Amino acid sequence: MAAFRWKHPGVRLDLGLTEPTDQLTDVRDGRADPAVVFWADGAPAGLRLVHLHDDPYRAVLPRGHRLAARRVLDLTELAEEPWVGAEPPGPCRSLVHDACVAAGFRPAVTVDGADYLTAQGFVAAGLGVSLLPELGLPQRHPGVTVHRVRGPEPVRALHAAVREGAWGQPVLGAMVEALRSAAEAAGGRGSVP
Repeated sequence: MAAFRWKHPGVRLDLGLTEPTDQLTDVRDGRADPAVVFWADGAPAGLRLVHLHDDPYRAVLPRGHRLAARRVLDLTELAEEPWVGAEPPGPCRSLVHDACVAAGFRPAVTVDGADYLTAQGFVAAGLGVSLLPELGLPQRHPGVTVHRVRGPEPVRALHAAVREGAWGQPVLGAMVEALRSAAEAAGGRGSVP
């Protein structure tokens, strides 16, 4: 956002966090443009979803875990583990749950972290394993290891939600490109070898 503000000093930026449904209502009603959302379904009426970045989930294990030396894990290898939840109910939590079900199990969540850093702390303490999005891992707890996962690999899609009538405005297009660049750069910093 700093780079965008530097290039467009006359544009007013009001940044904030809201519930996903509130964001979409604000965009649809013209109070916000754009909103950054993780969305799996089609665009709600009156809105356009512009893809920004695919954010894969990574397995987070405590150091010393029997699988900690592996680069890539099959999701089924975590079926019998206690799990640490890291997200509130919604599309991201559903994505993790659905991936586990597709792998043939339901994760036994024994503790819920309020955010990604807290969840990493619970994992480091040995309370369970977790799946966290790559964009949620820029800061890693020293007591965890992070691994690619497959079979399936859950991936959340990051989108900019814009009003249909607003799409095509040059400043909005520049904002969407700035968001895309930032997401891609952040995804590269959190990547797993």
